Amino acid sequence: MSTRSSKRYTAWKIVLMTLTAAVLVMFCFVAYDWWQERRAHFVRYQEFGIDIPTNYTIHGIDVSKYQDIIDWGSVKDMKVGEVQMSFAFIKATEGLSNEDAYFQRNWKKARDAGLARGAYHFFLSTKSGKAQAENFINSVELMPGDMPPVLDIEQTYGVPAQKLRDRAKEWLQTVEDHYHVTPIIYTSVDFYKSYLRDDFDGYPLWIAHYLQKERPGIYREWAFWQHSESGRVNGIATHVDFDVFNGDSSEFRKLLIN
Repeated sequence: MSTRSSKRYTAWKIVLMTLTAAVLVMFCFVAYDWWQERRAHFVRYQEFGIDIPTNYTIHGIDVSKYQDIIDWGSVKDMKVGEVQMSFAFIKATEGLSNEDAYFQRNWKKARDAGLARGAYHFFLSTKSGKAQAENFINSVELMPGDMPPVLDIEQTYGVPAQKLRDRAKEWLQTVEDHYHVTPIIYTSVDFYKSYLRDDFDGYPLWIAHYLQKERPGIYREWAFWQHSESGRVNGIATHVDFDVFNGDSSEFRKLLIN
């Protein structure tokens, strides 16, 4: 065999081995995903494990990579009395460049299961609001029937209050200009009162306030209430946040992107 033929043979051999290795790696990822979803499928709870506010009719959850692989069909199918999950907020991005490890999977599977879905961005107050908005936009494609995008803002990280507000406004305006829909703000009662009030009262609010029986302790109108961080639902092996919508089914439909 000539030297040239030998080099060509060696090159093809390397290419073939590389392709084989890539296929094997891909197969392993698919097999792992399948197994994890099957495992989640067999997680069953008799009840939700928490007190559910009974004067609301539309219930949901919010998730991130910390819930691991989710069997969304099991989430949707679980029903206790009149309580059934109708929507899910899903972590999409964080900061300037991070995308949640399970976002794309959760984003597709939640819609396939028939839940209304919403994507949220975890805000870092130390970074540019516009640049963070662009990170979110690059990851999230919204469709009719989805909920508006969400800014999750919970910490100052030592940033002065006015600078925090300015950066949050940058994110909100950039996202609204891109999707042509008013974003939702997620935060806690104390954080909203301390840093966001007045300047952000015009945005729909998703408020976190636990251990309350009837409603969150916030002075303004709100759209969603995260009332627990320790719920249980079929198809998820970990604790999960539970939420309610402050309105009936017709009001919920009006909130969705059309």
